[in-house]
Amino acid sequence: MNADITLVSDEQALDAYSEAVTGAAERVGPAVVSVEMRRRVERRGRATREVPGHGSGFVFTPDGFILTNSHVVHDATQVDVAFGDGRRVRAELVGDDPDTDLAVLRAEPQSVAAAELGDSAGLRVGQLVVAIGNPLGFQSTVTAGVVSALGRSFRAVTGRLIDDVIQTDAALNPGNSGGPLVDGRGRVIGVNTAVILPAQGICFAVGINTAKVVTGQLMRHGRIRRGRLGVAGQHVPLLRLAQRALGVEAKSGVLVTGVEPDSPAARAGLAAGDIIVAFDGHGVSGIDDLHRLLVTERIGAPTTIVVLRRADRLELPIVPEESGTRANLEQEPK
Repeated sequence: MNADITLVSDEQALDAYSEAVTGAAERVGPAVVSVEMRRRVERRGRATREVPGHGSGFVFTPDGFILTNSHVVHDATQVDVAFGDGRRVRAELVGDDPDTDLAVLRAEPQSVAAAELGDSAGLRVGQLVVAIGNPLGFQSTVTAGVVSALGRSFRAVTGRLIDDVIQTDAALNPGNSGGPLVDGRGRVIGVNTAVILPAQGICFAVGINTAKVVTGQLMRHGRIRRGRLGVAGQHVPLLRLAQRALGVEAKSGVLVTGVEPDSPAARAGLAAGDIIVAFDGHGVSGIDDLHRLLVTERIGAPTTIVVLRRADRLELPIVPEESGTRANLEQEPK
């Protein structure tokens, strides 16, 4: 009798799991597209030629906006999207942001339901997730797993950290990039972006809450507006003696190695050799902290930057200005 009860319970649990996976796939699957692109490649001593590439994406508005990865479509000369039913249409690149590895395309609206966007802030470790995409050219492939970890950081090709990245063990392969990661209710909670090779079961997705902010700006401006100070710098630890003497809690800061002429930093009086330890009331322990703080809202807004200059702690007024996408702060002025 007990064995029968256990058997029924196991079957019910398996059915519930299957129902969640199949239900999520059925709800989101029609909105998933294969992204096919061509990119011009120049080779030394050889003629320029176009090479094909592919990835995944998904429709997230009824009027044909599609979300995918920046690395899938960046510098593409032509982008097409193919739906699960075989329809293939030309797509326009609305904008892409290599710093978060996200991009928005637009195609002629099709008779498919847009994927519902969820809330990545409410995720829990161990929660069921489903990935849908086109790995290695295999159309509409569904894999399932769990949220392995939350709050990861992943460094983009530009050198910036992408924060609040979701780690999952739902199997991903080349071609899954840009496809949706969805919860058991079929709501998109992440955009699949990377795997760790040769490891198995270590995959990453950009949280959908990050994607909501980025897509909003890409749809309005075609790019992401970020602030800049006009300094080049590098991470440097602070001596404990200096921390105590100057009343600084930070254990490290950003050593200014150069100041761009006629930049916010130059106008504020920053100089090579200064160590940035705070900005706008927030501690700065390294380059990535400055990247996080120089968001759209701070462009043109007067604030204060705290620097250590030899034996002095200085608070300098500064007004960040708008910048285009930049490479790593260690290599380019910020």
